[in-house]
Amino acid sequence: MITALTHSEGAENIVYLDHAATTSVRVEVLDAMLPYFREAFGNPSSLYALAGESRNAVDEARHRVAQVLNCRTSEVVFTAGGTEADNMAVKGAIAAMDDGPFDVVVSAVEHHAVIHSAEQLERDGHRVIFAPVDRYGVTDPAEIEGLLTDRTALVSVMYSNNEVGAVNDISEISKRIREHSARIGKRILLHTDAVQASGKLPLDVSMLGVDMLSLSAHKIHGPKGVGVLYVRRGVKLEPLVAGGGQERQRRSGTENVPGIVGMGVSLMLAEQERMEFCERTRSLRDIFVEAVVEQIADVKVNNHPRHSLPHIAHISVSGLEGEPMLLGLDFKGICASSGSACSSASIEPSHVLVAMGMDVASATGSLRFSFGKDSTREDALYAASALSEVVAQMRGMPSLASSRLD
Repeated sequence: MITALTHSEGAENIVYLDHAATTSVRVEVLDAMLPYFREAFGNPSSLYALAGESRNAVDEARHRVAQVLNCRTSEVVFTAGGTEADNMAVKGAIAAMDDGPFDVVVSAVEHHAVIHSAEQLERDGHRVIFAPVDRYGVTDPAEIEGLLTDRTALVSVMYSNNEVGAVNDISEISKRIREHSARIGKRILLHTDAVQASGKLPLDVSMLGVDMLSLSAHKIHGPKGVGVLYVRRGVKLEPLVAGGGQERQRRSGTENVPGIVGMGVSLMLAEQERMEFCERTRSLRDIFVEAVVEQIADVKVNNHPRHSLPHIAHISVSGLEGEPMLLGLDFKGICASSGSACSSASIEPSHVLVAMGMDVASATGSLRFSFGKDSTREDALYAASALSEVVAQMRGMPSLASSRLD
């Protein structure tokens, strides 16, 4: 039996369990970035020595990213974040193709950066086909294969889902796409949003078999406002941002040198610590889930039992709504996320949960807890205990966590 713990500092000490939303910039990353705000502030496109320092820093960051992805440095494009990388992949690739309109296949649980980009393509006359997922949010490679046509030009399936942590078999999806491409004699591009996967899953693009892959620094203790799009050599992209022709004519604008440096260091460290991170956070997640199930009646765990990110726990509490629970948790110093989005005074279920076939009551009563490298066992138990108390208060009944004897 798990005994609930009281957090050592009470609600005044914040327990941050929303690492899937964003992370703090770690000291090593900040230290690497700081010189490029003042001492080495030159524009990488200029020719003098001061600019050369910035240019070398960008080159080093590109090399670090390429090492993690097992790709050429020329295939690494720095962006302003994962959202821009997704937009560039989906819209830029289609815009560079001739003889449209085309079919574009995306999974129904993609990040809005992909879904809204696909919807823009649809308004431009292309056909967008949404691939279904199972009740855990996983995309079946056979389903993707069944949706391919002789007009399919692009498939976008996320490596891992940002809400429920579902992990897709991108290698198998790639294999089936290549086989279909061979049959029709036409190349079909595969893009994967790997923003949530960095630091948790292997990012070797050769193993994954992808043509494009999106990353974001702020999910792995890097700075906000910087990301990466891997673009396999030979893949043409129409630039979304025109101007000076930086990033090999693929993304114009003076490079965000401090951010790019932070991207390179944070990705390198995340990859070095990946196995340890997965082991630690999986243990913490399991401790948390076990305590929640033991202390709260009518709670459902929505993570896939095998194909799920190690640090995300996604649960549904029957009969309650997510936002009031989050407010109660916030009062106790706990940061988490809801499985619902509030829109114009009405609570609408997340598109991810709807695609998973979850009923409205369960969807609106869903919460996501995501653990990080500095999370502790005490944090996990305190969060479970606090959630138990919040749920009990909302249901008007005694809390098992507060009434249990050691």
